[in-house]
Amino acid sequence: MVEQSRFVAKGSAHVKLAGPIEPLDVSFVLLPKFTMLAFSSAIEPLRMANQLTQKVLFRWQVLSEDGGPVACSNGVPVMAEGAWAKSKPEGLVLVCSGVEPEGKASVALGDWLRALWRRGRVVGGLCTGAYALAQAGILKGHRFTMHWDNIAAFVENHPELTPARQVFCIDDRVVSCAGGIAAADLMLKLISDRCGAKLGQEVMNMCLLTRRRDEADHQITSLAARLGTRHDKLLQAAAYLEARIEEDFDLDACAAHLGLSRRQIERLFSSHLNTTPVRYMNDLRLAHGRSLLAETDMKVSEVALACGYASTSHFSKSFRKKYGTSPYRFSHFGG
Repeated sequence: MVEQSRFVAKGSAHVKLAGPIEPLDVSFVLLPKFTMLAFSSAIEPLRMANQLTQKVLFRWQVLSEDGGPVACSNGVPVMAEGAWAKSKPEGLVLVCSGVEPEGKASVALGDWLRALWRRGRVVGGLCTGAYALAQAGILKGHRFTMHWDNIAAFVENHPELTPARQVFCIDDRVVSCAGGIAAADLMLKLISDRCGAKLGQEVMNMCLLTRRRDEADHQITSLAARLGTRHDKLLQAAAYLEARIEEDFDLDACAAHLGLSRRQIERLFSSHLNTTPVRYMNDLRLAHGRSLLAETDMKVSEVALACGYASTSHFSKSFRKKYGTSPYRFSHFGG
């Protein structure tokens, strides 16, 4: 009865299940500055599934390093029920991370996760929780994802691993999602698979979501939507440049690749985006550099090189002009 009152809230809407379903235990491991949106988007669909059926289909617990509260990225503290090191959870274990993920997942946490995974548990990460899975050494050979804003920094730190830029990934006993509302997409998939499509749809209705994104859906809007144009050659040119941020800028090579002249590409950028290819590439590189400075311990000189700049001084000058501060001041590490 205590379990029923804890995990099942009263509600008017109701879904009848076809038969009995064994409850699934879900453990949320909170790391400092985890993203509240991802955490709530993951746990609330579980609550709604229980409420709609008036059954304990899912049980959950919240764990932290010392069993105490953890402040999320907006500063609000969230209570934990125990220390992960003293727990041997069943079912699904999800690491919730967020901004500045580098260094948040300790070696001890990685060892704990790896031991659980080897014992047959399903482990996963929300938002940047994949950092902890990488620390555990269990991502090699598995598809995984994380928030798009953190991928560049992650790849610099883990060049042997390549995150997918999709909403969520389920690969054997390793699950991950990009964070934000993508956590709800992941849980809706879990609910539908375990409890049936009807319950999954009703939980989605309770969440006021009009559709559940599929696993392979891209995290962010298409390049066409971001640039506000469907001009095929311009999109091809932009995609070509975006894939070569770390290389020397070579508009002639881009033109040859597309079968256009250099002047034609310059006119496309000018008429559709009100910019030049050089400025477009520079903005891409600076955004990439800003991400590396925020999420890694790379020195400014290393970031400049990774962004395709021939000199640190040129990178610093361009960075200050765009963001109003020097990269040294912006960097959390002052490299």
